[in-house]
Amino acid sequence: AAYALLDARYRPRVRYSAGAKSAITELVRAGRPFVVVANHLTHSDQYILAATAWRTPLRRVIGQTRVLAKDELFIDPAQRRKIDVMGGIPVFRGKDHGMRMVADAGRMMMDISAERLARGDSLAIFPEGTCNEEDPTRVQSIGSGVGHIIARAKNVAPVLLPVGIGYGPDTRIRSASVHIGLPELELPRKPMDVARLAKERLQAAVDEAVAAY
Repeated sequence: AAYALLDARYRPRVRYSAGAKSAITELVRAGRPFVVVANHLTHSDQYILAATAWRTPLRRVIGQTRVLAKDELFIDPAQRRKIDVMGGIPVFRGKDHGMRMVADAGRMMMDISAERLARGDSLAIFPEGTCNEEDPTRVQSIGSGVGHIIARAKNVAPVLLPVGIGYGPDTRIRSASVHIGLPELELPRKPMDVARLAKERLQAAVDEAVAAY
């Protein structure tokens, strides 16, 4: 119900790469877990992603999807309830707490995320880690975290799914342009190689989202 309400409020305009929609439908039916990677432009991105899920074949895995979100979103009780409904897992960032302080929390986050994947849950990640305040058309650097999560997931073959978001030159949150790329079924073994692939595929999806705005 929460996802349906977000869709009614934000109404993203969703497009797909050729063959992507049918491929996602078949993968959902097969029970393959997804690692959804999206670009990060505003503090409303998670709601756009949720609304997108409601409008697509991903609706069937909403109840089994975990969303990585920065820890500060869990502080306010009202905000936390919204994030918890979306299956939130907190991410503690080095720029907020210092690298030493977040090291253990980061390892725990990756272990928990990998455990959820191994159980058949899907993940939604904003792998850039921070809002892009420079050039919304270019994906920022992506760390190896997404690759480490996938590498730690045992006895499961996650699917990487790029989702590009564009708000136009005036950053209009409602009616965002969203482009869903082809799912990647075979992923590299090395975490950094996964990160490079994620950035490449995500940039392609962002290019399409920006062009279609």
